[in-house]
Amino acid sequence: MRNILIAVALLGGILTGCDTKKAKEENMNTLTLTQEWDKVFPLSEKVNHKKVTFETQYGLTLAADLYTPAASEKLKVKSEKLPAIAVSGPFGATKEQSSGLYAMKMAERGFVALAFDPSYTGESSGEPRRTASPDINTEDFMAAVDFLSKQDNVDAEKIGIIGICGWGGIALNAAAADTRIKATVASTMYDMTRVSGNGYFDSEDKEESRHAAREAMAKQRLTDTKAMAGGVIDPLPDDVPQFVKDYYDYYKTERGYHKRSGNSNDGWRVIGTQAYANSRFLYYINEIRSAVLVMHGEKAHSRYFGEAAYKYMVEGKAEGYNFIGKPNPNPDNKQLLIIPGATHCDLYDGGYKELKGKGEAKNLIPWDKLAVFFKENLK
Repeated sequence: MRNILIAVALLGGILTGCDTKKAKEENMNTLTLTQEWDKVFPLSEKVNHKKVTFETQYGLTLAADLYTPAASEKLKVKSEKLPAIAVSGPFGATKEQSSGLYAMKMAERGFVALAFDPSYTGESSGEPRRTASPDINTEDFMAAVDFLSKQDNVDAEKIGIIGICGWGGIALNAAAADTRIKATVASTMYDMTRVSGNGYFDSEDKEESRHAAREAMAKQRLTDTKAMAGGVIDPLPDDVPQFVKDYYDYYKTERGYHKRSGNSNDGWRVIGTQAYANSRFLYYINEIRSAVLVMHGEKAHSRYFGEAAYKYMVEGKAEGYNFIGKPNPNPDNKQLLIIPGATHCDLYDGGYKELKGKGEAKNLIPWDKLAVFFKENLK
């Protein structure tokens, strides 16, 4: 009887493994990947590009664009291993927008670079669409590191990440969790958990406001769980803050509009970011030993996120956070870079409004400085 039970257990494991493999294959096959170039920026002649997919530990398939330096293939040095960077963001955007541009610019400078759509968004899998999770989104970055580590032309000991806007906070959370990440850039960052729980500029940082928001979410879950909200307002009222106008100028115009972008269209599920309000991304970033560069615009409305994150990361305490930790054990490789004159959206694409996404961006994103940061820390 014991042998029969063991045989049944082994068979069950084999069948389960087959079912899992079949499910993954079916999951990948159901993704609709656009093969033509449909980015909001032109393809550089200095890079090679291809569409790829990879799996997360939650069984989701992520769609991505892999950029490699064209010069590295011309050299045909099979044994050459390059440093690599995974990129995502802004929150609610797609890889056809800002993250793809960042990845391409880094590939121009000698890196293998991967721009991916997060779970439940863009071309990646996951239902219902436009759903966010602190755990799943952090895993998205770590799964991207998994993918890059397995590439023949990548040195698995030299991998960094870039998180833009809301994905800047997620990138810091991933860097705190995953020691394989040797260097991190958080560009024009939001802390999505802080703004979800406290409102803009911490204006709703009180129990009464959070309770009211929780009650509204609870009611929403019993009415319409697929209701959408949060896309950039259109038409644009005259009396909105300047940063809302900046979002409109990027997401709703030729400069940055994309049909798969939530920010360009109908936003997120109303309850899709509910978990963010009761979580905190940055609790352990004061323990990040690897290199971090926090980059923000001087005139960005979101600048307080980046400055507070940097201060907490180095000192273990900062205004706006009700948790206190020990100072960072390795503060010397942490940098705060403020770009003079730049707004929040200027660091999406360099701020090239006049060119409307055509040609070279204005020099508001210091691409060469970012490349130097990664080259110095991905050794």
